[in-house]
Amino acid sequence: MSRPAIIGCTGGIGSGKSVVVRAFEGLGVPSYDCDRRAKELYGEDAALLSEVAAIAGSDVVVDGRIDRKRLAAKVFNDKAMLSRLEAAVHPAVLRDFHGWMGRQTSKLVIFESAILLDKPGLSQIADYVLLVTAPEEVRIERVMSRDGCTRGEVLSRMENQMSDDDRRKMADCILETNDRDAIVPQLLSIIQKWQQI
Repeated sequence: MSRPAIIGCTGGIGSGKSVVVRAFEGLGVPSYDCDRRAKELYGEDAALLSEVAAIAGSDVVVDGRIDRKRLAAKVFNDKAMLSRLEAAVHPAVLRDFHGWMGRQTSKLVIFESAILLDKPGLSQIADYVLLVTAPEEVRIERVMSRDGCTRGEVLSRMENQMSDDDRRKMADCILETNDRDAIVPQLLSIIQKWQQI
């Protein structure tokens, strides 16, 4: 049996990725949330736990799990450490994803990741890249409302991400969640385009 086709779903903070993925799931398309699983693997994958402790120090492990706040404080201003952590986490996520893929019976699956296009190791697994985007002001308002943070904090987080202009250059399809256009008709159009590839 051939493996399912993989739509890599990505977008910046507040773009509406999660809403789009839930809509895909409502249409019967299974999804893998890369960011959520990475966090879960910090407590499930013993080899990853050991690697993270070796990189960031054993004090980031509390009761057999990574203390993510403590880890975040350590890597906040240490790009070299962050790079080493990513080099450990991404292969663990990909191993987990391939295990998940082996259990799927659908012809199509979604791989959701905010950093899909930032990391060649991740982007190479997608057969088709879907960029979810929204007007900047809409994104800012969504994140402020969702996370209870200030406009400045949202802008700071957005500055640390790839721009939508750069993402557009690498996407096969773009879906805008502008609170005006319905999502499901756009998804059905995307699925139809995928089926023609």
